[in-house]
Amino acid sequence: MMPSKGEAAPRGEAFEPSGSSYSQAYLVTQPQRLLFVSGQVPADEAGKVPEGFDAQCRLVWANIARRLADAGMALTDIAKVHIFLSSRDYRAANTVIRHEVLGGHSPAITIIIAEIFDEAWLLEIDVIACA
Repeated sequence: MMPSKGEAAPRGEAFEPSGSSYSQAYLVTQPQRLLFVSGQVPADEAGKVPEGFDAQCRLVWANIARRLADAGMALTDIAKVHIFLSSRDYRAANTVIRHEVLGGHSPAITIIIAEIFDEAWLLEIDVIACA
């Protein structure tokens, strides 16, 4: 995915990119800023949680994009992603939506199947970004 107008160019290099928005490793050289984004959950600003995995996953990525923007960063600045899924059943949808959101950007990613803090949440995602 090419950066859109006003969006930062990628700061690193993906090693063995998969073609579905992740790589085996992601090298960042001389970053000036690092941003550690806490686990983002599928709740909007009013605390409302949408029904269904697809809607929740898109909302989590929107929340991440908002946190990045707050720091003057973009999705292409992400170097590492941890995705916590409440069920293996969501693996395929997670891959499709992640690729939809990240396009050709391929940060290092770890996906973990885990119980999530709130039973209504079907996933949680944290990221590390650099610029």
